[in-house]
Amino acid sequence: MQLSVRLFAGLRDRVGSDHLILKDVPAGSTLGEIKQLMAEQFPEVGDLSSVAGVIGHAYAPDSTPVNATDQLAFLPPVSGGQGDAAALEASFCAGVFELSLEPLDVQALEQRILSPRCGAVLTFLGTTRDSHKGEQVQRLEYEAFEAMTGPEMGRIFKDSLAQLGESPGGPARMLCVHRTGVVGVGEPSVLISVAAPHRAYAFDLCRLLIDGLKDRLPIWKREVLTNGAHWVGDRS
Repeated sequence: MQLSVRLFAGLRDRVGSDHLILKDVPAGSTLGEIKQLMAEQFPEVGDLSSVAGVIGHAYAPDSTPVNATDQLAFLPPVSGGQGDAAALEASFCAGVFELSLEPLDVQALEQRILSPRCGAVLTFLGTTRDSHKGEQVQRLEYEAFEAMTGPEMGRIFKDSLAQLGESPGGPARMLCVHRTGVVGVGEPSVLISVAAPHRAYAFDLCRLLIDGLKDRLPIWKREVLTNGAHWVGDRS
């Protein structure tokens, strides 16, 4: 069979294209076997041991069989709307995630997460540092697998709630907004705001969410320095 594979960030740069066509793929091949085949047919992709496979919009282990109709992508390591009150409450309790090409209005975003039943509101804000390992940072450039970011952040929120257990006094709320495109020095690149009835739960939840985002969300950061640029976290 023949498979089309989407590529992002550092993988795309090495190949020079955002997708590849794999030919003569044996029926029933697993993701791991497809990685091996891709390395044989396109040696320029380099080491794929730290590359994650995605079928549709969800991560899949290397042991997963792949069908000819599957939407397949390989990802290098990763560095709202309006409605009635009940609908908004349900959406924030399920976790709201958004991508933004525009600078983040922190105060306006924090206002959206407020709830009269929540006594604690906690915001984590990630900003661009002016230096990294002694080198001057000019800017950051973010790229996202847009169709997957929302569903995956929802899973991160759900997993974090499961790890913490039930929030005393009622469910917690989450709003996460991440920049894409160019982010200058000192500008916010990611905001996570959580609201909960009690502060201890809010602190614990916010920490789990930012750690999960850094580990799992398919958003890549390209660091532009005075003497060059590189994709952060690219181990291939």
